[in-house]
Amino acid sequence: MSQVHPLARTTPRTRAEINASPDSITALSDRYNISIATARKWKRRDDVQDRSHRPHTLSTTLTPGQEAVVVELRRTLLLPLDDLVAITQEFINPAASRSGLDRCLRRHGVSNLKDLQPEVEGEEAPKKTFKDYEPGFLHIDIKYLPRMPDETQRRYLFRTNLPHSKFVRATTD
Repeated sequence: MSQVHPLARTTPRTRAEINASPDSITALSDRYNISIATARKWKRRDDVQDRSHRPHTLSTTLTPGQEAVVVELRRTLLLPLDDLVAITQEFINPAASRSGLDRCLRRHGVSNLKDLQPEVEGEEAPKKTFKDYEPGFLHIDIKYLPRMPDETQRRYLFRTNLPHSKFVRATTD
């Protein structure tokens, strides 16, 4: 059973009375001290229970296919959010925002990097660090990108990382 706010002007009981009443909307709004719009809403409704206030459609700049690519990049590369935002904005959708990408990752259950790390039973997962190299060393990762329906050939993601400067550059060429 739902909780009714103590200062609510309408309750399920009063809504049922409004719905069943033959009186005009103006008379009902005066009787229950509610606006005409509220009286009209409850007069027209089939049920008297509150409905969800959540939006029926998600407001997102990424298409479902683009979301799948971003989620797969997160799972395979284990990129931090800021690096993933940079790659997404440059190669997938320039209108993507950091907060929108974070909500996308949460929706798909890949927002926490620690949960994505492979676990070895009985052992604590080692911290992932770069090997200590001399300055000038360049680290390169190559990953396959999922093929989108409108593409004819497979694309790759080349991620370069300069361990000493923490600079990351990604390209799909």
